[in-house]
Amino acid sequence: MSKVAAPAATKAAATSKNNNSLLKEKGKQEDVRTSNIVAGIAVADAIRTSLGPRGMDKMIVSPTGEVIISNDGATILKQMQVLHPAAKMLVELSKAQDVEAGDGTTTVTVLAGSLLNACRKLLSKGIHPSIISDAFLKASAKAQVIAKEISTPIDLKNRESLLDSAKTSLGSKVVSQYSDILAPIAVDAVLHVIDPEKATNVDLSDIKIVKKLGGTVDDTQLVKGLVFTQGAVRSAGGPGRVKNAKIGLIQFQLSSPKTNMDSSLVIESYGEMDRVLKQEDVYITKLVAIIKRSGCNVLLIQKSILRDALNDKSIQLLAKHNILVVKDVERDDIEFISKTTGAIPIASIESFSTSKLGSAELVEEESTSEGKIVKITGVPNAGKTVSILVRGSNKLVIDEAERSIHDALCVVRSIVKERFLVVGGGAPEIEISQKLYHYAKTLSGMDPYCVRAYAEALEVIPSTLAENAGLNPITIVTELRNKHAEGAKTFGVNVKKGKVTDLEKEKVLQPLLVTTSALKLSTETVCMILKIDDIVSVR
Repeated sequence: MSKVAAPAATKAAATSKNNNSLLKEKGKQEDVRTSNIVAGIAVADAIRTSLGPRGMDKMIVSPTGEVIISNDGATILKQMQVLHPAAKMLVELSKAQDVEAGDGTTTVTVLAGSLLNACRKLLSKGIHPSIISDAFLKASAKAQVIAKEISTPIDLKNRESLLDSAKTSLGSKVVSQYSDILAPIAVDAVLHVIDPEKATNVDLSDIKIVKKLGGTVDDTQLVKGLVFTQGAVRSAGGPGRVKNAKIGLIQFQLSSPKTNMDSSLVIESYGEMDRVLKQEDVYITKLVAIIKRSGCNVLLIQKSILRDALNDKSIQLLAKHNILVVKDVERDDIEFISKTTGAIPIASIESFSTSKLGSAELVEEESTSEGKIVKITGVPNAGKTVSILVRGSNKLVIDEAERSIHDALCVVRSIVKERFLVVGGGAPEIEISQKLYHYAKTLSGMDPYCVRAYAEALEVIPSTLAENAGLNPITIVTELRNKHAEGAKTFGVNVKKGKVTDLEKEKVLQPLLVTTSALKLSTETVCMILKIDDIVSVR
């Protein structure tokens, strides 16, 4: 009897052990998934208060003591020291939105946080992560189709619509009060570097944003040419204004040469010193003579860390020949200068020739409250490049103005890439949410539950806009649902008036690409987080 019972008891013990290990494995998967979801929601909640025109600003202090004030989602998340691997995915998500559309970086993160919250509720009901993921991807694809249906096409010749979109983007920034000045600059800059008939994208490297401290944001201007934040070298009385300029762009220095290896020169008498100084003068004189002979009357010299760009002798000779000199040109700017003026970078004096010179109608030094700048205007390649000179009373304002102009440029670029506009203020999200509720009724199995959860998660955008504006989110969202159920597709949250209005009449417009990109990228990130069931550390 005991011989038969022993194997049965052993088998039961083994089965019990397997069941326990399966339960432990399942529990571990749930813990990992919950940890990832909570981390993602925490990141979204951190910047949720920055959404919309009435959103709050964040003051970011770096370990070195540098202070940044911004309400741009990508800027805030980039500066945050996020440690959790799943939370880092939301940081990368905002970067991806910044690259794809340039705007909506806060929206995409808040949307992802809301979708993760919806996932947590669905998981608690026992729905498998793969089913939720597949249903969310279906809902996302349908949402993008609905967004296209409710959008309106735009002609790039319609400058007013482009201005409205740029102003909507700037309306949520720290410098929003200057949107009437900055929006036309951003629109004109983009239209200047593209052909509106044929363009399908905009190379933003053709638009250079130059910052100069002093003045106010009102003094920001569009320059159809080049701007240097350093003044001309005039210590020996050189010219400050040159018409019909012939521009030389050199990557070598007009100062005493140095040996290729460390060596020391021992001078034992005054005679030897005189000979060395005389040879230096002869060397510099030859260099300047070659430059003058080519017809060059404006010289741009690349910055060097090895030796001085100029010495006293070269400054004196260049001033004598009426050649305007700008030194310390950054290496990164060489390509832009070459493209703008037509000047070919010259690496050595032997290759200096007239054929490599660029041209411009006017090169002029101008005085500002914080020093001097040099402007090059009337360039031959007008239409290829443009510069924006940003002014501001302090570094914090000028940096935020630069980020805001970049976002406005990206908004116009998004319209060039996909020539459709939708209204803002949470109107598209509510309309898509309503349509997805109807779409869920056509599905079977677990999909309707998941699609309805996705639709409900989209309402976080109008809800947050209302909350940040000090309005009652429940009242606002309920009113929006009623308006959209009646067919008023363009009604959204008007935070300035504190109520629900027709935002198409209020000219609150944004590119379709910003909305579709936010839907697509946030859904993909959430599905990726959802499918992670373990975190493995590799040493």
